[in-house]
Amino acid sequence: MQKQSLSLIILAAGKGTRMKSDLPKVLHKVANREMLNLVIDAAKTLNPKNITLVVSKDVLAYQNDIKSHHPELDLRFVLQKEKLGTGHATKAAIEKMGQDIADKCLILYGDTPLISSKTMTQIISNLDVCDVCIAAFECVNANMYGRLIVDKQGNLQKIVEFKDANDSEKKINLCNSGIMAINGKKISGLVNKINNNNNSQEYYLTDIVDIATNSNLTVSYSKVSELEVLGVNSKVELSQIESLKQDSLRQEMMQNGVTLIDPKSTFLSFDSKIGKNCIIYPNVFLGNGVEIGDNVEIKSFSHIENAQIGKNCIIGPFARIRPQSKIADDCKIGNFVEIKKANIGIGTKINHLSYVGDCDIGKNSNIGAGTITCNYDGKNKYKTTIGNNSFIGSNCSLIAPISIGDDCLIGAGSVINKDVDNGDLAIARSKQINIKDGVKKLSKNKY
Repeated sequence: MQKQSLSLIILAAGKGTRMKSDLPKVLHKVANREMLNLVIDAAKTLNPKNITLVVSKDVLAYQNDIKSHHPELDLRFVLQKEKLGTGHATKAAIEKMGQDIADKCLILYGDTPLISSKTMTQIISNLDVCDVCIAAFECVNANMYGRLIVDKQGNLQKIVEFKDANDSEKKINLCNSGIMAINGKKISGLVNKINNNNNSQEYYLTDIVDIATNSNLTVSYSKVSELEVLGVNSKVELSQIESLKQDSLRQEMMQNGVTLIDPKSTFLSFDSKIGKNCIIYPNVFLGNGVEIGDNVEIKSFSHIENAQIGKNCIIGPFARIRPQSKIADDCKIGNFVEIKKANIGIGTKINHLSYVGDCDIGKNSNIGAGTITCNYDGKNKYKTTIGNNSFIGSNCSLIAPISIGDDCLIGAGSVINKDVDNGDLAIARSKQINIKDGVKKLSKNKY
């Protein structure tokens, strides 16, 4: 696909002191995805010419990790050594891009993770008729966003930062989101004219509006949804954004044919994939990398992450499916079963109270209650292999490395530490001894 003549700048150098965390603000997660990565995810759908990130020293330390999430992109990182405002940060990005600035430039923020590609396209399209377009939203609630000053004809005159606004300006409902699109051929000249003559002695990017107007350039604004441009500055706001993102993901799932019995108690990840006619019961958590086939039931209090589940399966209640697990079609994983790094074959049942880790199980096998694959000796992990149509009795311990063949039967209560060939019956337990009147004898000796 041909690259669009579009440059994206993502400002992500904010300290985030109100987060009260050692982790940089933009790397806190929403729907199990870092906020900065969510912004990049949305931005790259526009197929831009380039993306430049302005970051702090703390974020720069995660540069390789961020790049690993977007291997198809040539992300450029710029360190903002001094925190002198959004105008200063934008100037650093422009200097980094040099001659690579495209015809249109969009400035985003790493802490506004709900922005959609549709809204970004809406803002950018305004550059066909103006040189600067501000993404604005209407809000009647008190907030500390900058205010758009508009004349009687509806023309944008300037933006006043909240801390510099007077009482009358603070009552204006038209707020600045911070996101803006600028003519790529004009942006460098505009940014270079920004000064720090304000209460905070910072270089405000919003001063571009006044500068552009005085330079006889056309300035406009585009109204967008307040929810899409909400920023995060505290853990409270992070939880609010999480709630909004979860609602969006749930709505999308239900519109695609998934039944959520209690949407509010179902927690999804940004990349969750669920097939048609699935039923998700209350209190289910899906972590990253979960793919679920059609006609699956996930019952209450199940926790699944980085796993694949085939069609027509029943999972839970109280099941935990851990990373690198693949469960084939028509399987039953019951209550209090934990699966880790295991391949479970078609039609196999693990109905209750079992741990199956580092294991391959074939088709139509049955794993009895209380079965454990003993895969760890304190230093290394070992593998268990179970064939097709085998039956493992209740309360068995399978000491890996071990291989159990097809059509095998393992007696309940067995501790199996040797391979079992196809069709064999294996029993490994102590012989039962009944002592006549043993209770009385024991009582006499004891007392």
